[in-house]
Amino acid sequence: MNFLNILKEIEEFDPEIGDRINPRRKAISSITGFGSKVAVAALPFALGTLFKKAYGATPTEIVNILNFALTLEYLEYELYKRGTSTTVAATFTTQGQTAAVATDLANITNHELQHINFLIKTINALGGTPRTPLKYDPIPTVSNFDFTGGGKFNAVFTDYDTFLGLAQVFEDTGVRAYKGQAAQLLGEKVVLTAALSIHTVEARHAAHLRMLRRARKVENNKGAAPATFKPWISGTTATTAGAGPNDTGLGANVDLTYFGTVRENATAQPSEDRPININQIGSIETGLVLPVTAAIESFDEPLTTAEIIGIITPFLPRGF
Repeated sequence: MNFLNILKEIEEFDPEIGDRINPRRKAISSITGFGSKVAVAALPFALGTLFKKAYGATPTEIVNILNFALTLEYLEYELYKRGTSTTVAATFTTQGQTAAVATDLANITNHELQHINFLIKTINALGGTPRTPLKYDPIPTVSNFDFTGGGKFNAVFTDYDTFLGLAQVFEDTGVRAYKGQAAQLLGEKVVLTAALSIHTVEARHAAHLRMLRRARKVENNKGAAPATFKPWISGTTATTAGAGPNDTGLGANVDLTYFGTVRENATAQPSEDRPININQIGSIETGLVLPVTAAIESFDEPLTTAEIIGIITPFLPRGF
């Protein structure tokens, strides 16, 4: 997919976001020299030049960040690749997966592959070495992934709802992961825009999966997701009363994705002057009518590298 088309897609999806991103089009076009025809295949080489100009040399830490992101993309891609395979898809069809949803999942699978290819090309352009590709195989002794998470999700490829739930958790993890790494890319705005563009696609995947799960609950009373499921992480439910924002219906097995050092239902948000306590919004803005829960749900919180490793390690039997 053309990188500028990604920005166009964001604009069409949310004009307000598009208005903020759009001014970068001219900068990206002039830097790459390819104008509106700059492709993902070519952009990484422009990024390599940018990094060398900004830092004097290709920074190892940037390559490490991109390889870290690449690991997450392999995790998601291989889950979807197996979940959309002929055998598994046939099983899911008997459990209510429609042709339209099958197409949606195929599109998501393709998005993840595009992200993988983009990251590999970028790492190469920076003079780094992309990590060895990770693959899923039904034979555990040769597979890089264990999508049962060590036996916690044994029905991932035989039960449609388990598959959708785990896919949602991976996407939610990806959204928080990209946000956690973004701060280290602040030195180069164009590159940051590229990373956050992938971040927005991950967020749209997560929202779509949540609505698929909600529809199954509402229409068919299937799946663990509540009928009040939202297209974003809700801070109003938890596996333990008052404990936090795990709203997946999958129980404590996925708590790590939603808790962490900063919980997904955090009430404190950073600002240039001082942290803002969402619980005090009413007193800050007189007459403002905004439920605290809605304000909390408006923010995605970052995950640290260590936290992400802790989340995905059960799915990587041969190590990170």
